[in-house]
Amino acid sequence: MNKTILITGATSGFGKSIAEKFAQNGYTVCVTGRRTDRLAAIKSELEGAYPCKVITLEFDVRDKVAVKEAIDQLKTQVDHIDILVNNAGLASGLSSIEDGDTDDWDLMIDTNLKGLLYVTRQVAPVMTKQAYGHIINIGSTASKMVYKNGNVYCATKFAVDALNQAMRVDLLNYGIKVTGINPGMAETEFSLVRFKGDEERAKNVYAEINPIKPEDIADITWYCANLPPHLCINDLTVTCLTQASSVYSIKEADRIK
Repeated sequence: MNKTILITGATSGFGKSIAEKFAQNGYTVCVTGRRTDRLAAIKSELEGAYPCKVITLEFDVRDKVAVKEAIDQLKTQVDHIDILVNNAGLASGLSSIEDGDTDDWDLMIDTNLKGLLYVTRQVAPVMTKQAYGHIINIGSTASKMVYKNGNVYCATKFAVDALNQAMRVDLLNYGIKVTGINPGMAETEFSLVRFKGDEERAKNVYAEINPIKPEDIADITWYCANLPPHLCINDLTVTCLTQASSVYSIKEADRIK
């Protein structure tokens, strides 16, 4: 049976690399995002290169109605969903709590937490009816340790960590796997979005640390999704060699060799 994966936030970064990894292996890949042009480009690229079918769904995970309509549409195109990767997420701003921009707070809460819930609410019943499936939530080392000025972003990722545990318990009877993958410093559009287009500031975040690459997380996701049926990785935290946690990291040049 051909397998189907649904990936949110698939127009760049981790999501795009995960889509490519599973497309290489013949999955029906359902990619979601807000950017129509990027979705079309991904579909053309993947179907041109690999033995796969790509379905594009344009919606914002913050829009509860749009999420339901998109998943309802998807259910007319596929008869099962094997894997859901809740990848859509972002950071917006970096400031102390008393200086925080409440619009930034709303954006992070609505995307990282409510968006994940809206999508999961529509997909989980498909999986419970099947009595199998795998939900993979892309979190962050920020779910394990709070860092200075990361307040609300960290709070959303702590909440995702709690939801990983809750989903695992709630869906246990259905044989549905739930995995939280928590990357550390990774060179994607993450910092560019956080710093609202400031390319120099974003680039400096990753200077001299040899950060995680999107394809690294794609490989890890593939591994987690292809364990024997009786095994489930519940929680996985991954960093580059020079980062120990959200707080502790060094430059590559300072590493003893």
